[in-house]
Amino acid sequence: MTQVPASAAGGSGAPGAKPVRGGKLGAAAMDQASLWNVANLLTMIRLLLVPGFVMLLLANGGYDPAWRSFAWAAFAIAMITDLFDGHLARTYNLVTDFGKIADPIADKAIMGAALICLSWLDDLPWWVTIVILGRELGITLLRFWVIRYGVIPASRGGKMKTLAQGTAVGMYVLALTGPLATLRFWVMAVAVVLTVVTGLDYVKQAVVLRRQGMAEASAEVSEVSEASAVSEVSEVSEAGEPGAAK
Repeated sequence: MTQVPASAAGGSGAPGAKPVRGGKLGAAAMDQASLWNVANLLTMIRLLLVPGFVMLLLANGGYDPAWRSFAWAAFAIAMITDLFDGHLARTYNLVTDFGKIADPIADKAIMGAALICLSWLDDLPWWVTIVILGRELGITLLRFWVIRYGVIPASRGGKMKTLAQGTAVGMYVLALTGPLATLRFWVMAVAVVLTVVTGLDYVKQAVVLRRQGMAEASAEVSEVSEASAVSEVSEVSEAGEPGAAK
């Protein structure tokens, strides 16, 4: 078992030792195995919530207000765990390869399941689902396309898009009527606009990042070639000097 310094656990340790952020929680996080940590467990819970959410949303024909409320609760828990697992992973250095892969899958799984079910129930137009899911898939492929040149950072617009999508989909999951039903329409409209705008911004960033990466790679190749040429000329000059051959 990994030993936690006394200063991390809140006791007295070596002079100048830096305590773990978060006190006992930080120490406990450090003491866990690399895979079975709090952040990954929250991600796993979110993955397990997906089939449960779908069953709750479609229960009793999909139009029962009570079952829709339970489905909304499952969706809300998934969204909340999405906020906490990323924060914990960054704060307590719990980032793992599993988390890097499973976290985005869990995000897209719960959102995709909600959108598809809502469209299947005729609560949400299919074109909205296609636009949102098409954007998410396209951006994922775009990240892989430029990953050798760098990582496209999450923008403020992207975070606003995620918040708008989560709020709008959550409102559609609930059996709302009257003014609230009208409000959710406009919230979804905002979410769709942000989805498209931020998607185009990611495309722009990806193209710029790839061009810069290719230019830098080309410059490095040129420098290596020049250095190699200079080295060869130097070797030839040294070989031609009197007394160089023995």
